[in-house]
Amino acid sequence: MGMRQGVARRAGRTPTVAGRRSAGKMSAMPDPAEPHAGKPRSTGRRGDVFFKGLTTASGISIVVAIVAIAVFLLVQAVPSLRANTVNFFTYNGFVTRDVTQLQFGIRSLLIVTVLSSLFALVLAVPIAIGIALFVTNYASRKVAKFFGSLVDLLAAVPSIVFGLWGILVLAPAITPVAEFLNRHLSWFFLFSTGNVSVAGGGTIFTAGIVLAVMILPIITAVTREVFRQTPQTQVEAAQALGATKWEMIRMTVLPFGRSGTIAASMLGLGRALGETVAVLIILRSSSQPAGFSLFGGGYTFASKIASAASEFVQPLSTGAFIAAGFVLFVLTFVVNAIARAVAGGKVNG
Repeated sequence: MGMRQGVARRAGRTPTVAGRRSAGKMSAMPDPAEPHAGKPRSTGRRGDVFFKGLTTASGISIVVAIVAIAVFLLVQAVPSLRANTVNFFTYNGFVTRDVTQLQFGIRSLLIVTVLSSLFALVLAVPIAIGIALFVTNYASRKVAKFFGSLVDLLAAVPSIVFGLWGILVLAPAITPVAEFLNRHLSWFFLFSTGNVSVAGGGTIFTAGIVLAVMILPIITAVTREVFRQTPQTQVEAAQALGATKWEMIRMTVLPFGRSGTIAASMLGLGRALGETVAVLIILRSSSQPAGFSLFGGGYTFASKIASAASEFVQPLSTGAFIAAGFVLFVLTFVVNAIARAVAGGKVNG
């Protein structure tokens, strides 16, 4: 009797083969409470494919646009370059009124453009680094927010306002400084007498200071964000070793943000190279070729093209300015490409 009861209990605990099969079928059946039960998840895959195609097309469109601009400029410039009677790279003048005797070159334009932009960069970068260090390491949160917003507001000021401020307010104020430098440091080529008068302030010296103010926001903003990304572990390690505030900045913040600072400087340089209205208002024209003096005048690529818009009536004369624009396009593109390469590279710590 006891043996039969034990067998019966074991038989009750052990599921039969048919029971296991039925349980497996029940577990494999979809739950009717789930909204997408039993349906293939193809909608999500279609969405991923669509989004991937959209983003890919957006990226390709930028490349296509850049190539299209370059091709357009080059095609429009080639006929004028063939009709040019002087060397395009070494000639200083830009005479395009007589299409039968085109004489245009970019030497003076290149010198004025590069010299004013580099001078602006030399002035703006140290100030931008100082502001970024103050905002990220010294100022309180409220003061840092106020200074950051104040510097960022400079980017919203129109170029024509900077130009008017530069020629009407800044130029008369810095004329004594320019005359002093020209009088006592004329032996140095940057402060030698240029092709325009120092009086009045319509020189590269004034234009460079205005450009420095204009590119200050972008350099400061990028540098500030890079400094904020400094690993806190490195900062705490320097402080634990007994480093002062400046020693901590010199050993951790500045090395970590080196690549970002270089990239920000290159972006600011690209902005200065293409500035038009402010430089056109400030710089005084001259019949003499530009030299490597900050007290000279002339035109940059952008200001020369803007000043001669009335001459865009014939294809050959227009193509001469398009050729100058193509050089500016290549120059700006190279500068921004270098900035992108530096920004995407390894941070030197």
